[in-house]
Amino acid sequence: MNKIKFGLFLPTGNFAEAKAAALQAELDSFYSVSTNDHFFSPLGSHETPQLECFTSLTAIAALTENILLVPSVAAASFRNPALLAKITSTLDQVSNGRFIMGLGAGWFDKEYAAHGYPFPSTPERLAQLEETVQILKAMWCDEEPTFSGKHFSINKAYANPKPIQKPHPPIMLGGSGPELLKIAAAHADILNIIPPTSNGKDFINDPEATARFTMDVLQTKIAKLHEYMAQAGRDPGEIELGGITLVAMSESAEDETLRSIATQLGFPDYATAQRSPLALLGTPDEVTSELQTRIDDTGMTYYIIIPMTPESQDLFVDTVMPVFTM
Repeated sequence: MNKIKFGLFLPTGNFAEAKAAALQAELDSFYSVSTNDHFFSPLGSHETPQLECFTSLTAIAALTENILLVPSVAAASFRNPALLAKITSTLDQVSNGRFIMGLGAGWFDKEYAAHGYPFPSTPERLAQLEETVQILKAMWCDEEPTFSGKHFSINKAYANPKPIQKPHPPIMLGGSGPELLKIAAAHADILNIIPPTSNGKDFINDPEATARFTMDVLQTKIAKLHEYMAQAGRDPGEIELGGITLVAMSESAEDETLRSIATQLGFPDYATAQRSPLALLGTPDEVTSELQTRIDDTGMTYYIIIPMTPESQDLFVDTVMPVFTM
C-alpha cells in the first residue's frame, strides 16, 4: 500500500490568503496543496472572486520548497492540449518536479457559456479528455510529439524543456462515472474519486449527490476501476486512490456545529454523515478511527481535505495527521 498522504485545498479567491495557507501547509507537513480550475467560483455566486488555477500554482511553486502542486482538477476543455502541455511542463520546471497533473472533463456549464466556450455532451468531453491525456504524454516524453485524434492533433509539436519528472508528472484524473473510470484505468497514475457531476453542480453544491455517494457506492466504483484495469492489462496497484474530503472537527462530541454542517451538506442525520466517504466529522478520536477504517476497507491513501472551520484544520493537523504520517 502507498504511504498515507494529505493535501490541503487552498482559498481560491484571494492570492494573499492562498499564499499564506500554502506556506502554512508546508510547515504543517501536508503532502500537497490544491486549487480548482474555474472562471466562476463553484463555492459562491458568479461574482465571487476566483483565481486562475495554473497562475496561482506557479506562483506558489516559486514560494515553496517541498510541497506538491495539484490542480483538483483542471478542466481539459479550457485549454488546447498542446498549450496545457507547455503550461504544465513549465510548472514542473518552476517547482523542481513537484507537480501532479490533476485533470477532469469539466462540468460547470454556466461558466462555459459565459466565457464563450462550447460545452459538448458528456461523452464528447470525456473523449476530448482522453485525447488530451495522450497529447500531454506525447509532448512531455517524445522527441517529436505527434498525435492525430478525432478532436485534437499535433504534428512534431516540439516541447522543450521537458518536465523534470520522468517519465512524466503523475496524472490524476477526477471523477467516478463509468467512462471516466475506463480512461483512468488506461492512463491514470492517481484517481481522485468524487461523485459524478450533473445539472451544473459538483457534490459540494448538490446535497442529493452527496447523500447518495455512500461507502458501498465508493467500493463499487473501486471494484469497477479494477475490472477496467484488468481489461487494460494493468495491475490495481498501478493507480493510487484518493478523494476530496470535507473535514469538520471539534474537541466535543456534542458540538452542534458538527451536526449543522452535516445538515448543510445534505445528510439525513449525523451518523450517516460520519460514515460518508466525502466527509470526516467528529472528535479527533472519532475521525482517526473512521479514517483508519476507510483506508483498510478501500485502499485509499491520498486525501485532499477541505476544512470547514479553522478549528477543524488545526485539530486535523495536530491530532490526526501525525497518526498516519509519522
